[in-house]
Amino acid sequence: MPVTTIIILIIVGVAVIPLILIILKMAFKPRKIANVEALLKQGKTIPAMRIAKHIIAKNSRDVDAHYLLGRAYVELDKPELALMEFKTVNSLGNFSGICREVQFRKEIAELFMQFHQYEEALKEYLLLLQAEPFVADHHYHAGLLFEERRRDDRAYSYYLKTVELDPDHGDAHFRLGKILYKQKKPIEAKMELEKAVKYESDNYNAYFYLGKLQKDAHDYLSALLYFEKSENDTELKVKALIERGTCFMNMNNCESAINELDRAIRIGESEKRNEVIYARYFIAMCYEKKRQIELAIEQWEKVYAKRPSFRDVAEKLSQYQEFRTDDRIKDFLTSQKERFKAICISMIKALKLEVRDISEFPNGCQIMAVEAEQKWRGARKMPKLIRIFRVPEIIDDSAVRNLHEAMKKINVMKGLMITSSTFSRKAYEFAETRPIDLFNKDKLHEILLKTDIE
Repeated sequence: MPVTTIIILIIVGVAVIPLILIILKMAFKPRKIANVEALLKQGKTIPAMRIAKHIIAKNSRDVDAHYLLGRAYVELDKPELALMEFKTVNSLGNFSGICREVQFRKEIAELFMQFHQYEEALKEYLLLLQAEPFVADHHYHAGLLFEERRRDDRAYSYYLKTVELDPDHGDAHFRLGKILYKQKKPIEAKMELEKAVKYESDNYNAYFYLGKLQKDAHDYLSALLYFEKSENDTELKVKALIERGTCFMNMNNCESAINELDRAIRIGESEKRNEVIYARYFIAMCYEKKRQIELAIEQWEKVYAKRPSFRDVAEKLSQYQEFRTDDRIKDFLTSQKERFKAICISMIKALKLEVRDISEFPNGCQIMAVEAEQKWRGARKMPKLIRIFRVPEIIDDSAVRNLHEAMKKINVMKGLMITSSTFSRKAYEFAETRPIDLFNKDKLHEILLKTDIE
């Protein structure tokens, strides 16, 4: 063979062999990537991972290998490793192979949300909206993420677009209803919440907010039914029981309220729920109304131990401090009707007055009395209208005005009000210019010490 021919063959070989190697390499790589995908579909995750890692070891910028390795980690319930691989895919930004952009962005967005990286998740859903603007679910998730950032205005518009594209999207209707509820638009909120339960009969959050709407409207019977349905959600159960308890309180049904609140406490304590503080506070209010002050104090003390500054708990414990040390105060606050009436009569005697008439009203009594002794024989005994209250609330000026009006109607010149609490500033101001004396809890204590009741 001539030397020239040999030289030509060598030159051709040098040029063709690398080309053949490149072609073989290009043909071999897709086959290996395809093998990884096939193994994942067959549930053979570990072999798929090995091949994917082998490919990455040779080429760290292989998008498909990183993507499929990420999917393998998802299958193995190792989301943190999956997210690392998906972040690499995102930085490479090549979606021309097996890894398609839309599907990838859905998957990485879910991982971002799983790890509470809401800003990153929102970026993905906004990119998905550019790619698929008519997919309701993308608008819904964008709404969720804006709501998480407390941007209800932005969330509202995305939820609105969700139900425009998918009118049967129950949770989007619920979230619209919740935002409208917070905006104090009860009619619009109710419409959205009713659609939510229409399309998702197990949307217990929607039932809960429907209950709150009915409670705000003082329709307690309807509210009770909605809260009962929302109890099916374990996360809502304690809150729903507390809401039911407060509904019964507003209906003056303390027994039922105590039952519901006690259930909330038992469940909430085992789960270490913050709502137990509220349940104990409300159950104390019920016991206070029922004149079971010892039980009320027990609940206030438990609240105070956990949160000393909670509402008026410290004030309540201070108010009833004498209750634990003075049996007369305890008897005054907790006695039944006949016993209470006898205590009131004894108090009138301690004030050197004689009872002429006595009648009851809720948590108190009214007494018409006259002076027991007169300086001048034959002088007409002056009547005095007395109202005695055993209530925890501050007595305001309206109650004093009411007494004054009653005095004028029956032509009585003097009045007296006695309470186990105290009086408002306006009440004192009104009484200053009228023939009415106001005795607060301190004065009540002094009077009780002078009584002769056993």
